[in-house]
Amino acid sequence: MKTFYVTTPLYYVNDVPHIGHAYTTVAADVLARWKRLCGEKVFFLTGTDEHGSKIAEAAAKVQISPLDYATKYASEFKRLWVVLGISNDDFIRTTEERHRKIVQFVFSRLEATGDIYPGTYSGWYCTPCESFYAESDLKDGKCPTCGRAVEILNEDSYFFRLSRYQDKLLKHYEENPDFLQPNFRSQEIINFVKQGLKDLSVSRTRVSWGIPVPNHPGHTVYVWFDALINYITAVGYPMDSSPEAWDSFREFWPADVHFVGKEIFRFHAVIWPAMLEALQINIPKKVFAHGWWTVEGQKMSKSLGNVVDPHKVCDEYGVDAFRYFLLREVPFGGDGDFSQGAVLNRYNAELANALGNLLSRTLTLIAKHFQGSLPSSAYGKLSLLSDLKPLLSRIQGSYDRLAYHEALDETWSLVFRTNKYIDEQAPWKLGPADKEKLSGILAECSNVLQILAVLLAPVMPEKSAEMWKQLGRTDSLAAAARALLKEGVFHPELAQTIQKGESLFPRKGRWK
Repeated sequence: MKTFYVTTPLYYVNDVPHIGHAYTTVAADVLARWKRLCGEKVFFLTGTDEHGSKIAEAAAKVQISPLDYATKYASEFKRLWVVLGISNDDFIRTTEERHRKIVQFVFSRLEATGDIYPGTYSGWYCTPCESFYAESDLKDGKCPTCGRAVEILNEDSYFFRLSRYQDKLLKHYEENPDFLQPNFRSQEIINFVKQGLKDLSVSRTRVSWGIPVPNHPGHTVYVWFDALINYITAVGYPMDSSPEAWDSFREFWPADVHFVGKEIFRFHAVIWPAMLEALQINIPKKVFAHGWWTVEGQKMSKSLGNVVDPHKVCDEYGVDAFRYFLLREVPFGGDGDFSQGAVLNRYNAELANALGNLLSRTLTLIAKHFQGSLPSSAYGKLSLLSDLKPLLSRIQGSYDRLAYHEALDETWSLVFRTNKYIDEQAPWKLGPADKEKLSGILAECSNVLQILAVLLAPVMPEKSAEMWKQLGRTDSLAAAARALLKEGVFHPELAQTIQKGESLFPRKGRWK
């Protein structure tokens, strides 16, 4: 069985999750669900990054231990993922013993090979970003990433020979053009590496809340060096050389795609592959850096009070509608704007009016004229699905390119086409003498709706399952999906009896 490994970044536990965290995780979840429907064996990883001075300082302010503080916020992420229907196979925390052992093993191994060495660091340090910067990197004397004040620090440190891997990285970028995604962000990384890489400080003496550096008391592992290693920890990176251990690890490694926000692209596209080169492990196939969300045209911030709470949106519109909006509103990879009007418009126009109404009209007519069950003779040649194989191929290609909006565009073209068809055929005008024609029209619509349930299952798993049930299907949607996506042929379940329920997407008024 083909395998697929997808990850989110580890989310830093300095606050509750917001729309940006939900966006990345929903995108990874949709891809994982699609791959499973295609019959692949998927490993989907998410988790939390819990070390560093920011966590220690925040915990001290509320007078609890750093671990208790991290546990509190890690539970908030776990809670939201349950609400959003996230199907992750693992949730890793960097404070777990399994991760600490691998980080210390990797540190010792790279020290033994000479890729990590002792030295002294002097430079400008940004506490919120947990990062050192050269003076030339600063913007107006402040942190180039977050814009906050920096301070000059001098400390003993251990360094990773990042500079040793400059040429190898450039060669990898050239030979693997799909590694840095989306393409319009790749040149930034390439230019950064071409300017020359400096060795990276990977230990701290001023930060006690971290994984201890083995055999070097007083040093803790730099939070980014620690966190990146999670991707191999979770899939069983072995600390021994037995072939069985490596075979197990290589079932899923290298990762097929790391999803990250654009602000941490450099860590994943430069430092992480260099670390893997040093460990002589294959580099992931793709790192995809998506954009940021603004809110009503403004930057999202706590001071403005405009941070979008995913729980609130889900309470108002439903989980699946929120998932749909995130991936429908903007091309994945670019920046997006969250507005109350945009959510409401998408919900009413596309979910309630187009999809929900199509299902309701079809089921109502089947119930009224055929007592809930169409005759088997109705399922003849389906003109609406004459181009099903090319459609499925285009959608598959969209998912392969992580172009979620294109996959949804293709899917909604089928929704709109079917609505146009039912409007033109006007089955509600047909009388008892036209039952054969009426049954054929409704069979067309029913079958399209069943296929839509399959195609939308990764994005809207709850509503798709409800559609499947209301349309009278008693078999497994996942099994039907694998047959459809593998063969490109839809097999209707004949003589099924519909189970019309509540409206799939009740129309909404103004935002509450």
